This record gives sequence, C-alpha cells and structure tokens, in this order.
Amino acid sequence: MADWHAAWQEMVTDLERQRDELKLRLHLARAEARDEWDRLKLDEKFATLRQRADAAGVEARDAMKGIGKAAESLADEIREGLDRVRKTL
Repeated sequence: MADWHAAWQEMVTDLERQRDELKLRLHLARAEARDEWDRLKLDEKFATLRQRADAAGVEARDAMKGIGKAAESLADEIREGLDRVRKTL
C-alpha cells in the first residue's frame, strides 16, 4: 500500500511540476507576444489604417459626385448630338 501511495504522490507531484512549468511558459509567451505587438506598433497601424480607409471613403464619395456631374454633362452632350442627327433625318 505504501508503494502505491508513494507512486501516486510522485505522479501527482510530477504533474503539478509540469503544470507549473507550462503556466510559466504561457505567462512568458504572453509577455513576449505583447512585447512583439508593442514593438510592431500594431494598434497604431490599425488606427492609421482606419483613418486612411475613412478618408478614402470621403474622398471617393466626393470624387464620385464630380464624376457623376461630368457623366451627366457628357450624357447631355450626347443627347443633344443625337437630337441634331435626328433632326437632319
């Protein structure tokens, strides 16, 4: 019985040691990942990307208004041209 109990305690102790080592490695890995995240300035880059995307949306909307006006003007010229050709027939 004592041998079984000692073996059991040794197994539990070994598993606890492994658990503690893994917890430490996880903690260190998280710290390393956070350091890498900070070093790469990913939050700042995401913020810059968001600002640029928002600005591009505004610029595209403004550009589309200008393009729309130019397209309407061109369509009017084409209509007038078609009317002139129609009148000559």
